[in-house]
Amino acid sequence: MATLGIIGSGSIGGTVARLAVNGGLDVVLSNSRGPETLADLVADLGPRARAATPAEAAAAGDWVLVSVPVKAYESLPREAFAGKTVIDTGNYYPQRDGTIEALENGSTTNTELFQNYLGESAQVVKAFNNIYFKHLALLNRPTGAQDRTALPIAGDDAAAKRYATELLDLLGYDAVDAGPLAQGRLFGPGTPAYGLPYAERAGESSGYPAAGPASADFASRPARPAPAAEIRALLEKAQS
Repeated sequence: MATLGIIGSGSIGGTVARLAVNGGLDVVLSNSRGPETLADLVADLGPRARAATPAEAAAAGDWVLVSVPVKAYESLPREAFAGKTVIDTGNYYPQRDGTIEALENGSTTNTELFQNYLGESAQVVKAFNNIYFKHLALLNRPTGAQDRTALPIAGDDAAAKRYATELLDLLGYDAVDAGPLAQGRLFGPGTPAYGLPYAERAGESSGYPAAGPASADFASRPARPAPAAEIRALLEKAQS
């Protein structure tokens, strides 16, 4: 049975863990505070889930989902990621992560920084960063469902993106390939594809939220399916 390793078991990590267990995957959860702090979540998820250290979770995973603040990237055990497809859910928030000049001036993206930190032995794919976790928990559908929701992904390695797409499918989502890691900026905070497409009556909004975790007008709205064609159009809008 395939295994998903998770580093960072908060809102997104915990939600993906539940989708994974429901999709028939084994899950190895971890956080920065130690496996014992995940006992309640593991018990709730059932026998397919167990807690471990970040290094153990990375080593165990066929995929490794990383859901930590950008400022925590360099605290991760990079050796444990060797040979892995790594899914980065992160967004850069200066008020939380501190000011990072290369991200402020747009010369790179946070996921590219993470790829550089891990080196060539691991391949990073950006995903899950543009959807509110409560919507993520509700919008999964079986493969081929007419109301299936799509999530954008970005990555520099074609094989890793195919593997990430397989994971999304198991979790109940379609994937839209936005291109290389640099194109992850097309679905970050403040873009048309961020948050609002997955919220009811999103198209009636007068604008898009400014970058930052507190500016999430979509968070109070009910979940709404967003098909692949809609996400593609919003990615194209971000490029115009």
